[in-house]
Amino acid sequence: MRRAHDTIRGVIGLVVLVSVWEVGSHTKDWFGFATPWVGGLPPPESIVETWGRLLGTASYWTDLWLSFLRVITGFAVALVLGVPFGLLIALNKTAFGVIFPSFEVIRPIPPIAWVPASILFWPTQNLSIGFVIFLGAFFTVVLNVLGGTKSIDVRYLQAANSMGASKAYIFRRIVLPGVLPSILVGAVVGMGISWEVVIAGELISGGGSAAGGSGGGIGFFIWNSYVTSGSSAESQIIVGMLSIGILGYFSCEMIRWVGRLMTPWLQLR
Repeated sequence: MRRAHDTIRGVIGLVVLVSVWEVGSHTKDWFGFATPWVGGLPPPESIVETWGRLLGTASYWTDLWLSFLRVITGFAVALVLGVPFGLLIALNKTAFGVIFPSFEVIRPIPPIAWVPASILFWPTQNLSIGFVIFLGAFFTVVLNVLGGTKSIDVRYLQAANSMGASKAYIFRRIVLPGVLPSILVGAVVGMGISWEVVIAGELISGGGSAAGGSGGGIGFFIWNSYVTSGSSAESQIIVGMLSIGILGYFSCEMIRWVGRLMTPWLQLR
């Protein structure tokens, strides 16, 4: 029942958003003045028409699939490496003292700033974009793992130690369950950052720009629409942006779904 109510609220929010968009995009025709920001957008029906046309083209699906593969690959590597790295510096004081200062120096560098360097470092554009995606998700995952580990109530560890529990048992039964919610939060945030970064990487690097402007990913599709599409440029750009939003939403929802299965004790609250 609660999920049904959440779905209804979500639908209402979307209807309100589209309604505001529809009215705002037509205020110049209907009322003689243009609404700031919204008034410069093409109306929703124009977006639907353009989207319907693009759904019938193979290049649009190729771009979506290529961006999706880049995001999943970079994010998966970041998760596989970031979780144990975060646990290492959280549980080992020596590792924390040696690694964390360097980590904090590199972390504030925006992933987009790595794009030119990664193009020089890696032999292919796919590898360079994947590396930037990895960086965007890696730091987020590590920080959440570090914070989640540090937030575990020390009394649980002291109680386990006083009853003779081994380090392996404490790690498996206390540390991992305690840090798992933070890992999931970091994964959701990291996935969102991965979608932001892949678009920036494809925009800057050209995404592997294939002949005809296809095959470069959805970020390159947006840029190519701006450069070559003429009067339909705005509609195609917004279609690309909405495509990113939808893919990002479902990617994060999949992580949340897995998280609900892995943390059943949190669903009782």
